[in-house]
Amino acid sequence: MTQTLSLGWPAPAKLNLFLHINGRRADGYHELQTLFQFLEHGDLLDFKITTVSKISLHSNLPSSIADADNLIVKAANLLQQQTGTHLGAEIWLDKKLPMGGGVGGGSSDAATTLVALNSLWQTGLDNQQLAALGLKLGADVPIFIHGHAAFAEGVGEKLQAVDIPEHWYLVIAPDVHVSTAEIFQHPDLPRDTPKVSLTELLSANWKNDCQTLVCNAFPQVAKALAWLLEYAPSRMTGTGACVFGEFKTQQQALECLAQMPTTFHGFVAKGTNISPLQRRLTRC
Repeated sequence: MTQTLSLGWPAPAKLNLFLHINGRRADGYHELQTLFQFLEHGDLLDFKITTVSKISLHSNLPSSIADADNLIVKAANLLQQQTGTHLGAEIWLDKKLPMGGGVGGGSSDAATTLVALNSLWQTGLDNQQLAALGLKLGADVPIFIHGHAAFAEGVGEKLQAVDIPEHWYLVIAPDVHVSTAEIFQHPDLPRDTPKVSLTELLSANWKNDCQTLVCNAFPQVAKALAWLLEYAPSRMTGTGACVFGEFKTQQQALECLAQMPTTFHGFVAKGTNISPLQRRLTRC
């Protein structure tokens, strides 16, 4: 086999359009209800398939982050172990999504690695098998593998595909790293939002049960959200730190971005129910 280069595999961002914490289980995990939608914005990965089984990663990440700790490398190694392939890969990551921002950057990178290498290595796993592997790497990885906007329940593993309006969003990334584990372990996290049906949720006012706790702990998040709320319906995604405002048109979102204080960092992107990764996969 000759070395094969495959370019432009997207690892899109996601938004939690709402996040409700329904309770805490005996094993420490939390019961939740949330709605995921993808964005037409994210990291990009390129792959060179090799006949040597080594996995190597090149990226624009800080050098302090060891390759062995990167979910991309872990995903590639896991797929090798699961399938017994003797092929390897050289991987390039163009990192655009903020780390610790709640938009799924690391999980999306891992999912794209599994989906792309399963195709390029011709290892033949189906989506369910890939999602099971992805769950070993992180709770959000399966949603990126399935590639369709979804309502999630349980600890996030019970997914129901949905089609919802595809709005434009301005996403602001405060310059802080919020630990998901610390938020879920915090004694002040609300854990008593009643479970309701998807039909009820889709017609309700959406909220994020982690938002108040994170805003109290991180003034930068509170400041970004307070500014954005002046322009559009806005919430925090996941456990933060990113916040997003919802707009009907791209022009409205761009006009808001143009007025954003220079101390903030953000981007405009369209929501999409079908992941850009799925569209890339169909071109193989």
